[in-house]
Amino acid sequence: MLLRFEGAAYRTTIFLNEKFIGTHDGASTPFNIDITSVVKEENRLVVSVDARRSPFRVPMENTDWFNYGGLYRDVCLVRLPSIYFKDWFVRLDPQSITKDSPIIQVDICIESADVFHANGSKVTGTVWMEIPELGIKKEIIISNGKGESKILAQPQLWSPENPKLYDVKFTLNSIGRIDTVSDRIGFRTIATKGQEIFLNGEKIFLKGISVHEDHFALGKTTNEDIIRQTIRDLKEMNGNYLRLAHYPHDTRFARIADEEGVLLWEEIPVYWAIAFDNPETYIDAENQLTELILRDRNRVSVIVWSIGNENADTDSRLSFMSRLAQKTRMLDNSRLVSAACLIKHGRLVIEDRLVEFLDVIGFNEYYGWYDPDFDKLPKILAYSNPDKPVIISEFGGDARLGNRGTKDELWTEDNQKYIYERQVETFKKCPYIAGTSPWILYDFRCPRRFNRHQEGFNRKGLIDADRKTKKPAFFVMQEFYKDYKSK
Repeated sequence: MLLRFEGAAYRTTIFLNEKFIGTHDGASTPFNIDITSVVKEENRLVVSVDARRSPFRVPMENTDWFNYGGLYRDVCLVRLPSIYFKDWFVRLDPQSITKDSPIIQVDICIESADVFHANGSKVTGTVWMEIPELGIKKEIIISNGKGESKILAQPQLWSPENPKLYDVKFTLNSIGRIDTVSDRIGFRTIATKGQEIFLNGEKIFLKGISVHEDHFALGKTTNEDIIRQTIRDLKEMNGNYLRLAHYPHDTRFARIADEEGVLLWEEIPVYWAIAFDNPETYIDAENQLTELILRDRNRVSVIVWSIGNENADTDSRLSFMSRLAQKTRMLDNSRLVSAACLIKHGRLVIEDRLVEFLDVIGFNEYYGWYDPDFDKLPKILAYSNPDKPVIISEFGGDARLGNRGTKDELWTEDNQKYIYERQVETFKKCPYIAGTSPWILYDFRCPRRFNRHQEGFNRKGLIDADRKTKKPAFFVMQEFYKDYKSK
């Protein structure tokens, strides 16, 4: 029997019936605690959640969003059979699509709570995998708790225009014991070639925006209605992609995105100047990355794993993040790896040693806002010649709702609109920009920002913190995405 925590910020310590049963670091990824040997008919559960910031945690003390603390996502009691499915991973072989003979790859992991197996003998048996709509019923042999298969199939490919999902069912038979699990899974490929991104072999431009998990009434908690409204707002903007910043969002987001046909960039909070030279910090980051990938690697909407945001290009950071990139590909080689990288300000070029380990370059820039010299942006784009696609992962400027003035007057809706107009006109002229996700969809709480215009909020949202009222810059992006044609 397991206790499953979907999210608790930051260090969670669990006691059951006056016995310590486990601890976990990390605010936004799920974890399980085995309570089989401790649980009784009547129980007392104590959960202590330490939300203090630390220079050695991921993220550390210095962030640019409101770090809510405590137990803020669901806690579930999970009753498992003695032999059960621990994990399954179903996806389309990214190479097979180009050969016109799509292959579904399947990996299965089985575990046992039996004393016999716990003492060293691994589970053996068979698993039947079924996808009725595709006429698939395949026997997979389980040896030492593992099984894999490659299955020829002709599924409809999932895309924003056709978010096709299939019912997939697994049935395990091991020494007469049965366990069954099911899922809704889509099939697609995502790849890069040169400076372009390809979905299902077709070039795609990612029309997106960044979003924080922050709500004016519910804080960091969320629900299905809020997630679906976020997606409706994206689609009203003619978008097809969301950057879920700067940490793993609620597990329901990717499942709903699967249904709604929205592409996702998901990331872990390796944010700014964390302790890259601390081994314990790396262990924490890698664990959060692993828990995120294992949670969402069956979600077809997720196309990018991001391993960090705006970190100085030091030797310790390069070692830290290159190892994260390698870990990502070990867990899932069917998606793209990215990070928000840096430029060389002296030479005005996109240049970061981490790029070698990435599939897509994320580029955060705020020309016209933090750096008022907008002319630097076209120079950077002209002086750079990356051999990989670039996503403009952040750009924008603050505007207080209802604050009007001239296009040159900071903090006004008119200035924000002007920044966006100049940005999109510049993007249109750059051949290697493969997508944009401006900062940000909604205004959000931020304790760093207490001037008279912000009053505890980052006001860069294209929609006010009420999540209803749109600012003029929203419609600039709406027109850009409507009219944009891939070059």
